[in-house]
Amino acid sequence: MTAGLPDPAGFPDCPVCAYRITGTARLCSDCADRTLQPVAEPHCPVCSQAVAPGRQCSNRVCALPEAERGFSRVDAVAMYSGALRDKIHKLKYDGRTGWAMIFGRLLVGWMESHPDQMRGVDQVVGNPTHTGRQPIQHIEAIMDAAYTEDVTRAFPLSPPGAHRLVKHAETARSANRTLDEKRAAATAHAAALTWTGDIGDIRGATILLVDDVFTSGSQLQHVALRLRATGAAEVRGLVLARVPWSG
Repeated sequence: MTAGLPDPAGFPDCPVCAYRITGTARLCSDCADRTLQPVAEPHCPVCSQAVAPGRQCSNRVCALPEAERGFSRVDAVAMYSGALRDKIHKLKYDGRTGWAMIFGRLLVGWMESHPDQMRGVDQVVGNPTHTGRQPIQHIEAIMDAAYTEDVTRAFPLSPPGAHRLVKHAETARSANRTLDEKRAAATAHAAALTWTGDIGDIRGATILLVDDVFTSGSQLQHVALRLRATGAAEVRGLVLARVPWSG
């Protein structure tokens, strides 16, 4: 991978890697691909969940018309398992900020290696966390890192501190809830969001909405519907990790 130079340490040994500071997004993404659990093949073209050959996805959101689903599709860097799940938790719940840089690199590396999925994207925005979230606003930290790692400014990311989509009010969390509770929490979350930029930037735009994990799709659906109601032409999703769908 790096002829004449030390080999990358491999995910999740990023903190001791020789390229922890100087590594590029593509280098880290390619390295992580060796150990992360990939999205299964075949998988649902809408939500990236594994499906048996010839079978339909059992996620009810995927069966909805796009106008009701809100988003056209969601892609995932990898599956939510093992070390990736653990390190997302380290950032999200323990405030281990160094993982934001790594996750920012993984996102940008994915964007660089998937030009077809990135074609036509006008805005790349994070699905925001509450401004008072503790120990860290992890999505904002990841998006700030992604902007920094996109050294060629190839993608329409917002610079640190200038996030286009913000959340000023705290709402109920959806983790470890029933599907009905998740849907209610998703509705409240979407209602609490504000687009901070020129509203003209969203009209007719294709928006890539970034999050850490995707489970049922309820939150992405409601945020996407909110963006479309404001004028977005299409909303796509990109997440670090796809949680296996349990129905």
